[in-house]
Order: sequence, then C-alpha cells, then structure tokens
Amino acid sequence: MTQKVVFITGASSGIGLAIAHHLHQKGYKVFGTSRNPEKIKQDIPFTLLSLDVNDTESISQAVETLLKQTGRIDVLINNAGKGIAGPLEEIPEAEMKAVFDTNFFGPIRMIKAVLPSMRSQKKGLVINITSIAGYMGLPFRGVYSATKGALALVTESINMECRQHGIRFVNIAPGDFATNIASGRYHVPLQDYSPYRKGYQTSLEMMNTHVDAGGDPSDVAKMVHKIIENKNPKINYKAAVFTEKMGIVLKRLLPDNVYEKMLMKHFKL
Repeated sequence: MTQKVVFITGASSGIGLAIAHHLHQKGYKVFGTSRNPEKIKQDIPFTLLSLDVNDTESISQAVETLLKQTGRIDVLINNAGKGIAGPLEEIPEAEMKAVFDTNFFGPIRMIKAVLPSMRSQKKGLVINITSIAGYMGLPFRGVYSATKGALALVTESINMECRQHGIRFVNIAPGDFATNIASGRYHVPLQDYSPYRKGYQTSLEMMNTHVDAGGDPSDVAKMVHKIIENKNPKINYKAAVFTEKMGIVLKRLLPDNVYEKMLMKHFKL
C-alpha cells in the first residue's frame, strides 16, 4: 500500500504540530512547514520545510521540493493562521488586510499550488482549519470571524468545482484549544480614552482564559486522521465542546435579536 503524503502548513506549533506528530505516528509521510524552520529547537520526527503562506515563491519552492522527493501530494492541511482582536473602529486597515492575507488568501495560494498535482493523480484531499468563530460575528473578533467564515464558504464552493477531478475539500472548525495563538495574535492596545475599553478588556481577558483552559490539540489531530481515512468525508466538521457547538445551533434557531442579547450577556456587554 502506497504511503500517503501529507502537507501541513503551520506545523511547528499548536494544532499543526499535533496533527503532524499524530499522522507521522500513524505511518503517513508528513511534510510540515514553518516560516523559520531553522529556529525550531525541539526534536521533530517529520520533514519541516520553509514556507510562508504570504509568499508565492516560497510556496512554489516548497511544493517543488516535496514533489521531487515524493512525486505526489495526497493531503494538504491548511493550518497556518493568525489571530486578531479589537474594536473594529480601532483596528488599522493594514492589520485587517494582513490577517486576511494569512487566514484567507494564504490557504487559497496553497490550494492553487497543489491542485495541478492532485488533478494529475485524479484524487486528493484538502482540509482547511477554520474556526467555530467563523460561524458567528463575535464582539471584538469580527475580523477574525470574517476570515474564517470566508474560508469555510470558499471550501464549500471549491469542493463542488473539484469533485469531478476526484479532489475533496473539508472544513474543520476548532473551538478553544490550548495553543500559543494568543501570543501571536494582533490585538489593539487597551487605551484609557477608548470608548470600548471596558467591554474590550473583559472580552480580551475571556479570550485568553478560554484558550489557556482549552482542549488538547491532539483531539483535532485524531479527527484529521479519521477524515483522511474516510472515503466519503463530510464538508464541515466541528472540533469543539458541547457548549461551543450549541452556540451554532442556537444561532440557527433563535431570532437574531435574541441571539445577539445572549452573546452580549456572555461577553458582559
């Protein structure tokens, strides 16, 4: 049986690292990526390539290197991403564009880079790591929610476009997991003069607390493995606890104003 080749962006930490380790242990040939693999000090049992999802040249070079070594790409996992938080009025436009460039256009660049190879194989799987936040507009996280929601919708579209070529696309929407995403998140500085200070400070503290107390990234890794082994995967999966999943259900069931009041109460606004 041919060993499946898996290509994972953002595999040097957090959920991406957990996925890479788990799939390596399961016998897959794993190629992870990092913007600066030479700075990774921990012992990593899989190949780590240099790649920046915002740099088309680095993407091309990484894909070329991988294909020269293996001749195929069976699974692409778009995991690399960045967070952003703050009152919409106070977030610089440049920062909004930067997050969209990484979270939305980055995966699209990766997809475009691997599709020719997958099409020639007449099969392939792309898993996009989105977010539970992509299902709803959350206060002080609107831009992040927008990037992940946009990626999820594009995934649904391209899944229909590429089905004829034997290529499947899947979204996995994680809830809160114990990763270092908070340390790399852009957030608007708390300013005493800001009209949003009180609500924003409370929401920011809640975000960080939820991440610190979040689930084990290995749970997402196990879900990824099951999806890869599934010959007919669904399009949308949610890697989240019951209350996070229930938030999505309630958004569908409740009137908009009732749901909004529920969220505002949760975030103490």
